[in-house]
Amino acid sequence: MTTSILAAPEPVQAAQGAIQGNAWLIIAIPLLGAAVLLLAGRRANGWGHLLGCATVIASFGYSLALFSSTGGGEAAARSVHLFSWIPVNSLQVDFGLRIDPLSLVFVLLITGVGALIHIYSIGYMAHDQRGRTGSANTERRRFFGYLNLFVAAMLILVLGNSFVTLYLGWEGVGLASYLLIGFWQQRASAAGAATKAFVMNRVGDVGLALAIFLMFAHLGTTRYSEVFARAGELPAGVLLAVALLLLLGACGKSGQVPLQAWLPDAMEGPTPVSALIHAATMVTAGVYLIARANPLYSLTGTGQLVVALVGAVTLLVGCVIGCAYDDIKKVLAYSTVSQIGYMMLAVGLGPAGYALGIMHLLTHGFFKAGLFLGAGSVMHGMNDEVNMRRFGGLYRYMPVTFVTFGLGYLALIGFPFLSGYYSKEAIVSAAFGAPGWQGWVLGGAAVLGAGLTAFYMTRLMLMTFFGERRWENRTSADGRPFHPHESPPVMTGPMIVLAVGSVAAGLVFTRGDMLVSFLSPTLGELHEGHAVLPHSVIPVLTLGLSALGVLLAWLVVGRGPVSETRPQRVSPLVRAARADLYGNALNRAVAVRPAVGLADGLTRFDRAGVDGAVNGIASSFGAASQVLRRWQTGFVRSYAMSMLVGGVLLVAALLSVGTP
Repeated sequence: MTTSILAAPEPVQAAQGAIQGNAWLIIAIPLLGAAVLLLAGRRANGWGHLLGCATVIASFGYSLALFSSTGGGEAAARSVHLFSWIPVNSLQVDFGLRIDPLSLVFVLLITGVGALIHIYSIGYMAHDQRGRTGSANTERRRFFGYLNLFVAAMLILVLGNSFVTLYLGWEGVGLASYLLIGFWQQRASAAGAATKAFVMNRVGDVGLALAIFLMFAHLGTTRYSEVFARAGELPAGVLLAVALLLLLGACGKSGQVPLQAWLPDAMEGPTPVSALIHAATMVTAGVYLIARANPLYSLTGTGQLVVALVGAVTLLVGCVIGCAYDDIKKVLAYSTVSQIGYMMLAVGLGPAGYALGIMHLLTHGFFKAGLFLGAGSVMHGMNDEVNMRRFGGLYRYMPVTFVTFGLGYLALIGFPFLSGYYSKEAIVSAAFGAPGWQGWVLGGAAVLGAGLTAFYMTRLMLMTFFGERRWENRTSADGRPFHPHESPPVMTGPMIVLAVGSVAAGLVFTRGDMLVSFLSPTLGELHEGHAVLPHSVIPVLTLGLSALGVLLAWLVVGRGPVSETRPQRVSPLVRAARADLYGNALNRAVAVRPAVGLADGLTRFDRAGVDGAVNGIASSFGAASQVLRRWQTGFVRSYAMSMLVGGVLLVAALLSVGTP
């Protein structure tokens, strides 16, 4: 392990070195919790949820100590070697940790927000038996075991010191996501969504694996420090291929075009899963991957441009589809797709945007996790209803949920001086600073996305918390009447903490360029480009379009009654948005149907060709045996007759041969 804390006294240095040397405990504690919860069985039913929360809180506490021990991240990366993992000839992979500013901010986000979501889950899953068998305590214990497993895998992903270690965590979070999305596995929709997420993520994982293979083939190593130091040795074509393959992996994990279709369906899992995995942590792993590999992307302008374009397209796709949905969780899911598009756009700008993408990732972790927990609180008080057309007027019955959700909404749409305002405005300005036509295209997409975000999120707020109470004198799908009520303190407490972060995080991060300076040892210095528009105009344009989006939402759903049924006569654009802009249809046409057709063709070939040949040979031998068995009757008279006939034929043949 390397250290560089030169100013501290020796006892302090020793203590700090011990904290860093034992940083593996951050991973081991929740991993141990998962093992206990999943293996202890019924004995852990009564206290399993408490252990699940305690492990993540302890991991967060150690993360704070680790952050303090590094001197606030001022020094360069520190490497902690744990053991030799894969010693096979020239492939020597050590299992080690990389402690640097980038990994530290992710560790604090994962354990901090993760701890809040674990606490929230105590109340949310207290009496859950939806779609499952067994007692509520059994299911809650298993749920917390899966959550602990996810947190441990995500920590491996961000703390690993090589691409192979990252890949281990990458697959771990994929497994945990599959288990949590399909937690209510007796629901066909949940099982299907989990399978869809698993398969689509494997597509991206193949890209990441191929990128790692290329690195090892050309550099003989997968360790970050060695790959980045020798990145210039890679041929230009190989470097571009690695960049694009890493992007494919990022698209799969982060729900970016063209692999975005799994993320909205993943809302079939419990709402805390949506908050932890599909808002704050796992879906941001793709952004982490691109930012971590910044020395590679900084050497290929084409690779950077493709990343930025994918982000720009995705942020608009998420916004357009989010405008057409009535399911509160799916609107937030497409909002997540869109906001991660902003992050991808930022990191695709290179040194002008690496740190800005991470800043938006952190602020998004606060307000989007808060929004998902708020949606879960609404569902908790509304018999698990998710259709916003059956809500209305809930601000009177859920005041804490309304205020915390409202603050998250304002942060998301970029309301001045809330967290999303600082991070999103910085990305929009950086996008307009891209050279030539890129500035107009990327900046235009970013500012248009801001207006669309304001529209669909205002629509959500108005349909949920304002207007007439469309749930009165109605019953839910299971026949229960609606009695909206506020959630218990164990749920509202984490929502309040996240709401505070939604308000203050942006100001804290930008005060004196604190976050950008903190990340500079890993991501480099922030470079500002020459914007195609004056810097004073860009914020005005962004806020103006956001205000227009709010106004349009009020004109559409705020000034009159909201229909309880979705209108069927709509424009082609709305119809396309309701069909996810035909993303699923495209996947079926490009991947599913050809794969099914190939499988059917191979099946027919196997039956008619392989099995036909084998069965034909067997039938031929069977027919021949039927003929031959007639000669083996077991009767002496038959054999004597055969001998007589044979003898006669033999004599006749000899006579015919001997005849001149």
